[in-house]
Amino acid sequence: MNALSIEQVYKQYGDKTAVNGISLEVAPGEIYGLLGANGAGKTTTMRMVLGLIYPDSGSIRYDGKAYGKEQLKGLGYLPEERGLYPKVKVSDQILYLAQLRGMSKRDADQNLKRWLDRFCVPEYYNKKVEELSKGNQQKIQFIAAVIHQPRIVIMDEAFSGLDPVNVELLKSTVKELRDAGSCILFSTHRMEHVEELCRNITILHKSNTVLQGNLKAIKKKFPRERIILSTDGDVSGLEAVGGVMKVKRHEYGYELLIHDEAAGRPVLELAMAQTGVHRFEILEPTLNEIFIKTVGESHE
Repeated sequence: MNALSIEQVYKQYGDKTAVNGISLEVAPGEIYGLLGANGAGKTTTMRMVLGLIYPDSGSIRYDGKAYGKEQLKGLGYLPEERGLYPKVKVSDQILYLAQLRGMSKRDADQNLKRWLDRFCVPEYYNKKVEELSKGNQQKIQFIAAVIHQPRIVIMDEAFSGLDPVNVELLKSTVKELRDAGSCILFSTHRMEHVEELCRNITILHKSNTVLQGNLKAIKKKFPRERIILSTDGDVSGLEAVGGVMKVKRHEYGYELLIHDEAAGRPVLELAMAQTGVHRFEILEPTLNEIFIKTVGESHE
């Protein structure tokens, strides 16, 4: 049974359709990517999953059950905007939020200390939120979302405001939640994070689902249009190879834009005839390229 099931959900505000019949399934132990430009319907979808607003039609089920108080206790939410009280101690508000989710104060305190140790910041227990850097506030916001060990976690721009070291720390923590069986609905504009973390995705555009499915399978449907060629020296004549549209010079060698994968073999043969080749790869499309193509085509 899927941990989260959204089936043909619609939401209308006056004459504006915010979400137009979205359906998706998220299994236990899965990070699912929900993508779209601003105004596509992501936030409305997440708010409906959280029970903050209700769909006009369709159904949302949690481990096969309809929304209710027990299901609410099993949800965790990491919003894009930080929502902690700046002048309140970290421990006071995290323990309070955990108790609202049904935890005992003792269990919540143990979990909080464990999480602070996990993030190497045990000294933040008695600090006010306003005394912390923005990145460390985001860590505390993350702890607030998962302190009660939710089965389903909604993450909206989870790594916003973090430096690269802390992004890696939080990513590894999100993977640990996944491996422990949590279902995670993950929304972000950073496509490289989706490629690393998510197995399945949905792309929304103007309230409609325009692309959905397994990320690897989706990539296979889009042509490979770039060649990376790393060489010892210069290679002449690349522009004249059939199927090559554009050649860009880089420090490592060349990046070629192609409209036919068959161009790969003659490109490689030409390069090897002139110099040493360290790397030759016909790249699969990035999710960022797929997103731009999908939203652009649907917009047209």
